[in-house]
Amino acid sequence: MSKFTIFVYYNLHFMLDFITIKEVKTNIGQWCRQMRKAQNLSKQELAEELDLSRFTIAKLENGENPTLDTLLKVLQYFDEMKSLNQFVMGKTNDLTDNPSMY
Repeated sequence: MSKFTIFVYYNLHFMLDFITIKEVKTNIGQWCRQMRKAQNLSKQELAEELDLSRFTIAKLENGENPTLDTLLKVLQYFDEMKSLNQFVMGKTNDLTDNPSMY
């Protein structure tokens, strides 16, 4: 990939506010790591609290394909399940409030 191609890609990326799945997984991992450290928990301690392996927590924090179940357990543990549910319900209500034109 040429320097110009990389330059164009990154500029378009930021101009269009484009976000990739990888970026979201990375952000989720960083959030989990910050929350865990804020509560002075090791990966092993968090894993034991959630009945998961330390390896699963490490993978989540590294942005490596967490399962939905793992993500929901972490959200619940850090008391963020309600926030996610409110977001989803808000999006659902937006869809029902704006019926299709077809």
